[in-house]
Amino acid sequence: MQMKPGEVKGAGAEAPTGTLGTAMRILRSEGVRGLYAGFSAGFTRQLTYGTIRIATYETLKHHFTPSSTTSTPASPLTLTLLASLSGFLGAIPGNASDIANIRMQNDASLPPHKRYNYRHVLHAWSSMYRSDGLFFWTKGILPNAFRCAMMTGCQLGSYDIFKGLFGGLVSRDQREGVIVHTGASLGAAFVATTVCSPVDVVKTQLMGGGGEGKRSVLRVVADLTKSDGVLWVFRGWLPSFVRLGPQTVATLILLEQHKKVYRGLMGVADY
Repeated sequence: MQMKPGEVKGAGAEAPTGTLGTAMRILRSEGVRGLYAGFSAGFTRQLTYGTIRIATYETLKHHFTPSSTTSTPASPLTLTLLASLSGFLGAIPGNASDIANIRMQNDASLPPHKRYNYRHVLHAWSSMYRSDGLFFWTKGILPNAFRCAMMTGCQLGSYDIFKGLFGGLVSRDQREGVIVHTGASLGAAFVATTVCSPVDVVKTQLMGGGGEGKRSVLRVVADLTKSDGVLWVFRGWLPSFVRLGPQTVATLILLEQHKKVYRGLMGVADY
């Protein structure tokens, strides 16, 4: 039987559930440090997947979409496809960090004899190499790559779509302002979290391990549906949005400021 959100394997019925209950359990059992489990792996993942997908998307958008000075903007479908391709490509070098991040975050919910006890991302990689061989980093790579394609397509593609919509509601000199960027970022985070929620649940089940052996995507979906019903697709939606919302706003606003500075220094026209 699959665990419910916040439930600890081996725990009794009194185990806390939900986002707040899970956070309080972690604080009581592990302290503040427990909230940062997997920090090194998450940081490494952002250095690989995070930077590659954004750089690839901006490059593809520059080459395959009309200039913003023309009367024909890029279509939503074009933006979404370019962003999806960028996410797929970025997921490949980021997969090893993703596995380590998921395992380190889920470790406390496993029985002691099934825990990985990784100290940091390098220790995780070396341990996985010894146990799974040279291709340890490919575990769950296809579901993860498609998930990253969906996430980036929804996040970056919808950001540009929302930005165009919100920009049409304000004066021309406010279209590149913080208000438009923030609103578009929050809209993009909502869309990305909702669309990618089912894939996130399946990816976590596949990468988490815990000694349950290899399972196919269809087997994971069948098990989740049997234990939780169809609502499993929204398992963990709130903590995902709480994480993704601020991250999306910070990332895309900083990206806009970086592009503005770069264009000013290099004399590059907007696109």
